[in-house]
Amino acid sequence: MRHLVHTAHWQFFGLTSGFLAWILIMATVGMNEWRLWQVPDVSVITSGVAWVGIWRVCFNSPLFPKFETCHSIGISDGFAPAEIAVAQVLMMLAVISGMAANISAASAVRLAYFSVEDRKHLRLNFLLAGMLYILTAVFCLIPLLWNMSSVLTNSTIDFPPDFQLSAPVRQHVGPAIGVGVFASVVMLTSGTVFLCYRYAWTGLSSDPPKDIRDPLHGAWTETTLSRSSELSNKRGMDNPTFHHGEAS
Repeated sequence: MRHLVHTAHWQFFGLTSGFLAWILIMATVGMNEWRLWQVPDVSVITSGVAWVGIWRVCFNSPLFPKFETCHSIGISDGFAPAEIAVAQVLMMLAVISGMAANISAASAVRLAYFSVEDRKHLRLNFLLAGMLYILTAVFCLIPLLWNMSSVLTNSTIDFPPDFQLSAPVRQHVGPAIGVGVFASVVMLTSGTVFLCYRYAWTGLSSDPPKDIRDPLHGAWTETTLSRSSELSNKRGMDNPTFHHGEAS
């Protein structure tokens, strides 16, 4: 059986990186600091900065100075812009596809690292893991870049009056977008590493040919059998000397 431990070290590194990137993606989903709004009214928002995420908007209020005041943003809310509604869907899909990518990658690395009998699914697992990692990165990059573009163009959101949020004077890209972009790049790298695993493109299900010099499987056995057959044939032949003596 062919051992492939030495061929999959980069893929093991890709699995580790992909798992860490998946954790960062989940952290990005839960973070509120996608957009940093600089608001002029400090009577309601004491710090003058509001944190706008894809699930809620938060700020420091003088009513609760030790806590954040947050208002949730739903996908069905009419004031929610398209980039936030799309982000809620695609980021959750990224979490699911990232988990599936890690499972497939772990299965592929296991097949390469351990001498298991059945390797017919090795190619499928490596290619599936690579494609899922890349798909996860695409799911993340679309909402991240879209929201980044909205920040750079200073696009506002018409929040309801009870949110007490006015249009921002200026906006800044929040750290959540930076974390998400970094995780997406790592996901792309992991997917490329798995897709470039060259042994997934060769026939690994067949066993390597036996060594003809091996006395247990090679020419020694055939020679022994042939000699045995020659000896048996010689034993069955009549001795001409013996017949000559009887005739005399």
